[in-house]
Amino acid sequence: MQITRRIAVPSDAPALAELRAEAMRPSLEALGRYDPLRVRRRFLDSFVPAETTVLLNVEQIIGFFVLRQRPDEHYLDHLYLADQVRGLGVGRRVVAELQQDARAAGLPIRLMALKGSPANGFYRACGFEAVGEERFDILYRWQR
Repeated sequence: MQITRRIAVPSDAPALAELRAEAMRPSLEALGRYDPLRVRRRFLDSFVPAETTVLLNVEQIIGFFVLRQRPDEHYLDHLYLADQVRGLGVGRRVVAELQQDARAAGLPIRLMALKGSPANGFYRACGFEAVGEERFDILYRWQR
């Protein structure tokens, strides 16, 4: 599979919101918190194309991530993959590259993952440590 990247453009917003909604649906339903409008709106309300990287296979969107680079950290706000590419190492490659960039900058990466989501195991396997909890989320930090 040949994966390419590009910075998002405003017209990507609906497709990315849809991908996020579908990826989060099982975990949100398990918590009794799935609302199809709210899950999309939460992404759309904070969508900044310049901070969003779209992952493509040929011209099909297969995932995306949002990295907000702050003076004291890199905040991975979103990382979602389409069903057909989960488990193929795409997410691990993305995270490894983000870790390499953060290491070079001397900054940690922070993120949040929904409690009960498979993402928690993924981030722990990538070397992130849980550093706190909120009502529905676990807060993670990575630094090397």
